[in-house]
Amino acid sequence: MSTIKEEIHALSEEMLTNLGKLVAIDSQLAPAKEGMPFGEGPAKALEMGLQIAQELGFKTVNLDNYCGYAEMGEGEEIVGIAGHLDIVPVGGDWTYDPFVLTRKGDYVYGRGTTDDKGPVIEALYAMKLLRDSGVKLNKRVRLIMGCNEETGSKCMKHYNEVAEELSCGFTPDANFPCIHGEKGHMSMMAYSKNTKIISMNGGFVSNAVCDNCTTVIPAEARLKEKLEAAFSQTKLQEYKVTEENGTLTIYAKGVPAHASTPALGINAAGVTCQCLEEAGFEDDFVKFYNSHIGTDCDGSGVGLKFADEYGDLTFCNGIVKTQDGVISCTIDIRVPVTLKADQVREMCQGRLEDENGRIEIGTIGNPLFFPRESPLVNALYKAYVDVTGDTENKPMVIGGGTYAKSLKNIIAFGPEKLGIDYHIHGADEFILVSGMEEAVLVYMEAIKNLLAI
Repeated sequence: MSTIKEEIHALSEEMLTNLGKLVAIDSQLAPAKEGMPFGEGPAKALEMGLQIAQELGFKTVNLDNYCGYAEMGEGEEIVGIAGHLDIVPVGGDWTYDPFVLTRKGDYVYGRGTTDDKGPVIEALYAMKLLRDSGVKLNKRVRLIMGCNEETGSKCMKHYNEVAEELSCGFTPDANFPCIHGEKGHMSMMAYSKNTKIISMNGGFVSNAVCDNCTTVIPAEARLKEKLEAAFSQTKLQEYKVTEENGTLTIYAKGVPAHASTPALGINAAGVTCQCLEEAGFEDDFVKFYNSHIGTDCDGSGVGLKFADEYGDLTFCNGIVKTQDGVISCTIDIRVPVTLKADQVREMCQGRLEDENGRIEIGTIGNPLFFPRESPLVNALYKAYVDVTGDTENKPMVIGGGTYAKSLKNIIAFGPEKLGIDYHIHGADEFILVSGMEEAVLVYMEAIKNLLAI
């Protein structure tokens, strides 16, 4: 294995160069153009991804700019690897240019380095090294590159319509050691009915904690001093209260976090509402927000507090917006795998509206669950353990949603290591070069194990 490690290490600079080509492309969802269903950026990223694969000697196919794939091997069965090339908005305060790959020692910064352009490169080089080693490929191995994972996975819906079903596989878009379940996803929208707040705006995506918020309210006697006293007791990174022309403007900077782990962040809008109430600002929407949404991240305000053996329900306010005098809030909920959609509706029935505001239920997506003992889970987990020697961490259930919910017979598998915050969906997202090299080796072993199923 040491020889293979040396081979991988020798390819590090080449992998980073190719990753830099992908990171340089702003592949956020954009208005559709002819032949570009998700806009120009995702189509360019796909073109570049397929070009890199072609240069490495793989057969490539573009499926109408929804997605594409690189393939090797022969046979009817397909071992699939599904990664995505689209990204979330940049957002936050970056130290480095998000579209220029920047290396500082073992750290390499840029939007998409870990989610998910870096893992696509890792999987591609795992395929290359496996092919070059002469391993017998009794099945085809297909790396699918999608363009719409962050905003609906319509790319995989198209794949299912026009391409062959996978026999087994994984998506490199989560954590090691192995993900055998993904919570269901539920969306809600909260709306004000009556409010004295002039404007309240914050957050940049619905699937991340609202990490900044600017609120304008009418000035009241001594309110500025009371607010400053309340904010001084919070864990915000920054806050500022200014008074001008009879209004107070409140800026609050919280801590970003993915919607699947909102307790790791600090919700700037939630803290603002909390402080407004503590300072004595009487407002219907503030009351509604604090009683129904709050800062606890557990859904208790609407009757959704729940946990099973695989994890807790999580509740995240991502965006706050004021339009035509109405404040709206996006709510992203990750539902434990043992709960069904009708149970969730029943739990919050009668808890979504009062005289101060209302909440509407949007989509409720089903969870994904593979038994821990299934051949797919065992094959991937064994690959991780054989390379890393880590037997302490076990296959787990996560709150995030991946392509595993869109494609049959795959689960999420790496490359993030537990205990490391890669700043996914936040500023200064990074990948570790050492982690990248290890992931290539894990994915090589994983493909070999899947070929043997």
